[in-house]
Amino acid sequence: MKKLLFVALSSILCTAMLTAQRMPEHLNKLFNAIYGVTAFYVDSVDENKLVEDALRGMIEKLDPHSSYTDPKETKEATEPLQGEFEGIGIQFNMKEDTLYVIQTIPNGPSERVGILAGDRIVSVNDTTIAGVKMSRTDIMKRLRGKKGTRVNVLVKRMGVKELITFRITRDKIPLHSVDASYMINDSTGYVRISSFGLKTYDEMMTALDNLRDQGMRQVVIDLSDNGGGYLQAAVAMCNEFLRDGQMIVYTEGRSAPRSEAHAQGNGRYRDMKMAIIVNQFSASASEIFSGAMQDWDRAVIVGRRTFGKGLVQRPLNFADGSMLRLTVARYYTPSGRCIQKPYKLGERKAYSDDLAERGREGEYYHLDSIHLPDSLRYTTLVNKRTVYGGGGVMPDVFVPVDTSEYTTYYRDLVAKGIVNQFVVSYVDKNRKKLKNEYTTIKDFDNRFSLTDKEMKQFIAMGEKDSVKYDEAKYRISERVLRTMIKGLIARDIFADPGAYSIIVNHHNRDLDAALEVLADEQRYRQLLTKGNPEYERLVRK
Repeated sequence: MKKLLFVALSSILCTAMLTAQRMPEHLNKLFNAIYGVTAFYVDSVDENKLVEDALRGMIEKLDPHSSYTDPKETKEATEPLQGEFEGIGIQFNMKEDTLYVIQTIPNGPSERVGILAGDRIVSVNDTTIAGVKMSRTDIMKRLRGKKGTRVNVLVKRMGVKELITFRITRDKIPLHSVDASYMINDSTGYVRISSFGLKTYDEMMTALDNLRDQGMRQVVIDLSDNGGGYLQAAVAMCNEFLRDGQMIVYTEGRSAPRSEAHAQGNGRYRDMKMAIIVNQFSASASEIFSGAMQDWDRAVIVGRRTFGKGLVQRPLNFADGSMLRLTVARYYTPSGRCIQKPYKLGERKAYSDDLAERGREGEYYHLDSIHLPDSLRYTTLVNKRTVYGGGGVMPDVFVPVDTSEYTTYYRDLVAKGIVNQFVVSYVDKNRKKLKNEYTTIKDFDNRFSLTDKEMKQFIAMGEKDSVKYDEAKYRISERVLRTMIKGLIARDIFADPGAYSIIVNHHNRDLDAALEVLADEQRYRQLLTKGNPEYERLVRK
């Protein structure tokens, strides 16, 4: 398609040159340059790549969020937000260069033909994938495919001597953005949302309704590490918590007139007491949701200042599947705050380094390292408390990052995949025993603990992969390592991503802070009416 497009552009160029160059001079310059290179350059050139490079070069000089993606990149970027993809329906990990099935998607193609957790896939359509150091990306390419197509896989199963052949018919596989939802105590529900996709609103409502049936009277919405997604999903979610006519967000740009979104007044959780967890990786739609809740004094925001992405991209789709995502507007919270952090056109490296720079300046660890701009002071719309613009949503309750347990020994074990390798081996050997002994996640959470002998096996696995044992650093990181391993084991044996959150949330400082605020009615109301008095000393005139 691009070649046809290029031929068409060349034809237009020739026509334009013959008709006294009636198109604008800057477009003439572009077309003439492309034509000149392809027609006269000393060596042959890839015309498609020439156009691709020209587009990328142009976009790189704009804001940090405008982008061009080729067909493959476009599919990979949009697939997680669509709420589904097409494939065989497994979650897998790699163990010693072999694909190990962690779980099958319920009622998915693999489950329907009898693939089991713990199976190793040795080959796909006669191509060996075990023991050949094939990348995860290449393996996924072979397993994924259009709905209705078939793929033959050869499987090694524990306790079975012969390899087993399965013919799997690919189908649509759901992707979930609500990672976990459960009751933390008799009255408090917890919902973790990892992204804002087409089905996020429906998933959230299902989770909230189920928790309400279990007695939920207040809720923690966890948006930490949520990089955003579709604005429409955030708007639909906000509607459930706001009253009729209350503004959710508005957008405005040079060629995009102001457009406002308002609550319709039919939300089912307009009076639900709520805390929202955010951090420095919460961006875009996460900031729309948390910013709207903050501006309407609707929820206490807990954690750290969010990323600061307040630009709206419009997708321009090309016939070959590539896409230009062009920034066309900025979005603003109901009080008028633009969440977008400062940037300079074309300086993408400085922009991408911003989070690291915040860390070097101590923003994640010390409240005193934060400076709030007095010139960007805003007031909330109900109780007239002070909030700040200038980049990201500043939480009402700041929670510093605690790095005291994260030693270099811990870092190396995680970075080299030792934790995942150990979990895969452990569950592989003990799956039947674990499933028989622990029938519920709650039971597993209360009773399961790795023995010292098992932790020594974990340490030995690290040493085998050149992670030298450090007694002092191990003792510092032991609790967090045990918790992570336990959470991953739970996720595997119960085939439930939420099991991991249930385990690791026992040591989640952000969640602890949110629960403390919800439990202290006086402080909760004070934060929503008078704001956080600690912030006044941080204001920079």
